[in-house]
Amino acid sequence: MYVIIIYDAAPKRGVKLLKFLRKHLLWIQNSVFEGQVTEAQFKIIITGIKEIINKDKDSVIYYTFDSRNYTTRGILGIEKNDTSSFI
Repeated sequence: MYVIIIYDAAPKRGVKLLKFLRKHLLWIQNSVFEGQVTEAQFKIIITGIKEIINKDKDSVIYYTFDSRNYTTRGILGIEKNDTSSFI
């Protein structure tokens, strides 16, 4: 599956989320990650996020797609992280 995760968290938890998500997904720009994962990997990611965030103060939004083939990705302005060199 292809996943996009966006978060808004307090600074300390935000740093923890950044470090955690960088281990599993590709950093796109501030608080935005995406990548291809298996169902098992996705469960690990969601469990890890739940352990980091405060559900009463932080927000994490995720989108899942069966395949990246069904999505179109466009960029307006500068690209924060050039993904063209990744396989």
